[in-house]
Amino acid sequence: MAEKTTTQQIVERAVAQVLEGRVPQLREELVRCVVEHLPAQADGTSTGGSTPADGGAAQLLSAVAAIQAGNNQREILRALLDHLIHYSGRAALFVMKSGRATGWQGRGFAKGDEDRIKDFALDVTAGLAERALQSRKGCTGDTSEMDAQFVAGFGSPANGGVLVLPLVLKEKVAALVYADGSVEGTGRMDAAALELLVLSASAWLEVTSLRKHAVKEAAAESDSVEKAESAAPVPQAAAMPDPFAAHAPKHAAAAAAGAGVTEASTTVMAGESHVSIATPPVNGDSPASEDADLQRKAQRFARLLVDEIKLYNQAKVAEGRKHKDLYDRLKEDIEKSRATYKKRYGNTAAAAADYFNQELVRSLAEDDSSIMGANFRR
Repeated sequence: MAEKTTTQQIVERAVAQVLEGRVPQLREELVRCVVEHLPAQADGTSTGGSTPADGGAAQLLSAVAAIQAGNNQREILRALLDHLIHYSGRAALFVMKSGRATGWQGRGFAKGDEDRIKDFALDVTAGLAERALQSRKGCTGDTSEMDAQFVAGFGSPANGGVLVLPLVLKEKVAALVYADGSVEGTGRMDAAALELLVLSASAWLEVTSLRKHAVKEAAAESDSVEKAESAAPVPQAAAMPDPFAAHAPKHAAAAAAGAGVTEASTTVMAGESHVSIATPPVNGDSPASEDADLQRKAQRFARLLVDEIKLYNQAKVAEGRKHKDLYDRLKEDIEKSRATYKKRYGNTAAAAADYFNQELVRSLAEDDSSIMGANFRR
């Protein structure tokens, strides 16, 4: 057992070192994005009629750094809320589960209201919340477009303006962020800064998901070396743990009891689903069992490599799909990952299946090889 634990620790450290090498690249991209979107705020001025935030772009960069300092989902989301109120009077995060938005935490609300936020069910069937949920874009408006019960319970901002932002993970809205200028009359709300912080949190949550996924894959591979599997399970993509799992709002429990059924709640930060190739179960340590195990490992490793390419090149992926030249735009990353894959599986029985190219077409090009472009080689 001690030897097994040591093996897992070695593999996990190696995976962590590889991923840490890519973290600075993502940080640089986020900083560049912030600077490009705030050319007029570097000197403390404001755009769009918003009240200038103290510190301008420097403070915004500090907020992004604080979000990136989070080591898990709760820390990241708490840092997000803590810094949102530097650019708004009040802010709250509502978790999306099974089509419902439930309050998680709030900042800047009156004493006692932050606790009530945790048990509030926000109406997302109309108004700004519905628009943000459907469009997956930030929506601004006034309190007449918000849930009337929310406005009545927590008060209307002095200037009447509100903002609802979707927090998107794996192309799904995982939560809605509400912000306004507070009821005290400060009227401060910097929509551009708020949106950039939400986008930064979303990107960093994706990174933590990739890290955990990679460590789990490595641990599973180490475990299979120590002990042969008696049956070949269908590989599944690891889902991000739900940072809101411990939060059970009263209204949700009451609704479930009234319906008389238990609804399986959707994991908020669910991982992207993957098409898996099922292998018929085989028993013992036969050559067929060893080959099936090798094929599964190669497929998982190829999927992980391509997921990493997608994560760090989201803009290039979108443009490449649009112009059907994905390979040309991502050639350097693709060939580096291809070399990594071949080094591990190029001289094994899994080489004939060429899972890496399969994942490129399936995941990057959405099962349309023409999107990869004329220079792509199978």
